[in-house]
Amino acid sequence: MKLALIIDDYLPDSTRVGAKMFHELAKEFIARGHEVTVITPSADLPQKLNVDNFEKVKVWRFKSGALKDVSKFQRAVNETMLSWKAWGAVKHLIKEDTFEGVVYYSPSIFWGGLVNKIKSRCQCPAYLVLRDMFPQWVIDAGMIKSGSAIERYFRIFEKKSYIQANRIGFMSEKNIESFQITHKGYPCEVLRNWASLAPVSLPSDYVPLRQRLSLENKVIFFYGGNIGHAQDMANLMRLARRMNQHADAHFLFVGQGDEVTLINALATEWGLTNFSYLPSVNQTEFKCILSEIDVGLFSLSAKHSSHNFPGKILGYMVQSIPILGSVNVGNDLLGIINNNNAGVIHINGEDDNLYQSALLMMEDIEFRKQLGMSANQLLEKEFSVESAAQTIEMRLEASRCV
Repeated sequence: MKLALIIDDYLPDSTRVGAKMFHELAKEFIARGHEVTVITPSADLPQKLNVDNFEKVKVWRFKSGALKDVSKFQRAVNETMLSWKAWGAVKHLIKEDTFEGVVYYSPSIFWGGLVNKIKSRCQCPAYLVLRDMFPQWVIDAGMIKSGSAIERYFRIFEKKSYIQANRIGFMSEKNIESFQITHKGYPCEVLRNWASLAPVSLPSDYVPLRQRLSLENKVIFFYGGNIGHAQDMANLMRLARRMNQHADAHFLFVGQGDEVTLINALATEWGLTNFSYLPSVNQTEFKCILSEIDVGLFSLSAKHSSHNFPGKILGYMVQSIPILGSVNVGNDLLGIINNNNAGVIHINGEDDNLYQSALLMMEDIEFRKQLGMSANQLLEKEFSVESAAQTIEMRLEASRCV
């Protein structure tokens, strides 16, 4: 098939999970004999459209307003314009036979208009990879009020995105249950997050991060990716504060988002000597960093009513890194990780338990190795990119035959 993959963030300049997952999906589709075009925005283009190739994947980058490191209002405005700007930039390239299927990723919720245009012109089906229950999670977090004008505004675009999908893939069964409470009639299924199974090969000129940051003898607790409200980064900072008394432990956070200022302010306020922050790095650098760390961290806000599965844990699994994290009540990720001995997950707010688990991981290298090996085995069993590509491929083929 000739496939369009649509996402609001892509490589090589992103460390966000969705960008990495979609690139791996694109490469897997190509390996399976499909022709892939990624459509993605860029705020840095001098012209409306740039066509390039990244690691043998064709990419159409269209000019848009900035979606990173801007105010929430400006981001909302710029995201609202995504479909309109995308279609204006690429419509001259799209003929009736250009695409035979569309795969689009949420976040963002604002792709409905573009997907509708492509489906109408090419008479093809679409598959939505839904990874963010927006705007529900910002309502849960108290950032906007339920029933407010801004909620109603976002709900319009959310619905427009959903109705374009011939099938919607969710991270877990609990996510489908939560979704169907308020969204009836959409065809849904579980589509796990995914990652390539191949661990990173270090470039010959790579200078180890431990050497650069003087962390040669430390047990590194690492968080990489979006640093925002949905993650409740204060939760992980409280853990770093408790661990500050242990000279062998160091916390390294890499990424960007709304709570970067918060984590750095807390580190200063609490006088943390065991904490380092680095801004986002490119994908190659990020994978190299993963090869050096000891424990992979993640956190989900206790206020969530949806049951997210942070894609960052897949990067940890690829490198056989043990997982330590916190989730909201009822999240089925807790059982998946704990029951498979791939790490230790607690409910957000169980600070003492999280601390005790971190202490055990710091002190017991064999325990870390055992958890890491089990994490890699779980990846192969449940979260391979091959499985995800096969599922999406099957659904698109079936929809084309209807």
